[in-house]
Amino acid sequence: MMIKPDVSISSISDAQRQKQAKLVDAAQQFEATMLQELLRPMQHGQSSWGEDVKDDDSASDTMSSFGTESIAKAISKAGGLGIAKSVVAQVAREDEPHSGGKISRY
Repeated sequence: MMIKPDVSISSISDAQRQKQAKLVDAAQQFEATMLQELLRPMQHGQSSWGEDVKDDDSASDTMSSFGTESIAKAISKAGGLGIAKSVVAQVAREDEPHSGGKISRY
């Protein structure tokens, strides 16, 4: 996700930049987790040919789960549904009185 600072970069301390980077990362992880839960039902129940599948193969389930997780993370990093952006914006608004308005937003 691209972070666009509200104020000049020189006025933001390293600690504030690190805090912002952690916030963005946490928000993206949160969105990825939500997306993974939305995508999970799509990975079960049908083969690529549209037939119902009763497969108890744990290796297949594990690989499918890794795939779903990777797709969810990629979608979130690319902007996703905007959940991470909203979380960062809300936290930044709530934190402004404490930081003198120097936390950058999207």
